[in-house]
Amino acid sequence: MSARRLVLFALAASALLIGMLVAYATLRLGSGPPKFEAVDATGVDWGRGFALTDHNGKRRTLADFRGTVVALFFGFTHCPDMCPTTMAMLGEAVRKLEGEAGNVQVLFVTVDPKRDTPQVLAQYVPAFHPTFLGLYADEETIARTAKEFKVYFKAQPPDEHGSYAVDHSGQVFVFDRSGRLRLVVRSGTTADSIAHDLRLLLQEGRG
Repeated sequence: MSARRLVLFALAASALLIGMLVAYATLRLGSGPPKFEAVDATGVDWGRGFALTDHNGKRRTLADFRGTVVALFFGFTHCPDMCPTTMAMLGEAVRKLEGEAGNVQVLFVTVDPKRDTPQVLAQYVPAFHPTFLGLYADEETIARTAKEFKVYFKAQPPDEHGSYAVDHSGQVFVFDRSGRLRLVVRSGTTADSIAHDLRLLLQEGRG
């Protein structure tokens, strides 16, 4: 066999080997770990962080929770339906993690700082799980934070008794241990679905 034919044969064999490796890798990926059930937001250029105060009076940023998986939800304590339902679901999801529950932090950001004082948040938020934290700030900071997360909210005109509702988005934003926004959980999901995704994020980087 001539030298030229040997070179061509070697190139063809290499190409075949590379093709086999790519096919093998593709098959492995296809049978890999389960996908997230929430919307995968990895790589978005928004939802980068916040600077708020928790219901214990401590200044908080996303960096404070580095090393844990964080779930962030915007709501208000006078909410009659979506907020208590979502918070109860998050509490159930965290309890399903059992021994891993301590590696997850749920944060409730009020969109109604006029009524949701630290004292109100301290009673409301931990009722769903003792580790949950309520976050608040002045109206301008809350509006800026909501904008960073593309969250809509608008207070309705008060009734004759001074009572009012706040229309708002219902997503839950989930960050991985390094503080990157990874998932957006839509309203209407289940505690099992959230627990599934939290487990996947907790398992990342364990080798």
